Amino acid sequence: MTVSNLDAFLDKLQEEIFDEAKQALGERGFDRWRNPKYNGRMENPDGWGRVTGECGDTMEIYLKFNGNRVADASYFTDGCASSMVSGSFAAELTLGKTPEELTDITADQILEAIGRLPDDDLHCTTLAARTIQAALDNYMGSMVKKG
Repeated sequence: MTVSNLDAFLDKLQEEIFDEAKQALGERGFDRWRNPKYNGRMENPDGWGRVTGECGDTMEIYLKFNGNRVADASYFTDGCASSMVSGSFAAELTLGKTPEELTDITADQILEAIGRLPDDDLHCTTLAARTIQAALDNYMGSMVKKG
């Protein structure tokens, strides 16, 4: 096999993988997977949470408040593409929200923001929603201590 044949084979393989991922994640999910937003651990968050899901993926969500609203958010996961996309959209959904409004963020809202996920990966949105609540619990606990 020549170098040009190998390059052509690899280009075709990558295109097939991307087509499958786009079918599985939908347009918004695929775009977020290829161009992640809000990814990474945050230095000195006001609240953060870590939850391990039923599949073994672990997600972390970090929140920074300005006054009574989320001013910055990020996530980190060791999980699959669906966990990554769920964490990214979950972090985005927290922005501008009050603690009370954060309690209303559900797995269904995260899925609606993404568009779709494979049926076998729907639990990733639940993991993201639970991780938001863990971060909120951590924040509220620190506020009580500051009291």
